[in-house]
Amino acid sequence: MSSKELHFTVFCIENVAEHLNKSGTEIYKLLKEDSEILDDYIVPCYDTLHTQDKEYIVEDIVEFMREKRLV
Repeated sequence: MSSKELHFTVFCIENVAEHLNKSGTEIYKLLKEDSEILDDYIVPCYDTLHTQDKEYIVEDIVEFMREKRLV
């Protein structure tokens, strides 16, 4: 993972955590340990996702989490 991708994943985790009123640690666990969203979606789709605005990114990830019944 490049430093840009790492920075982006932290951005995603922290903003989803804020949106869901949870800690970054909780969201990291949901995205990395309880599912493969971080490794199978956020990082591979970095090139597309990072061009979107914050609201879109957060809503997209939260919707994916809902589909996986994580939230």
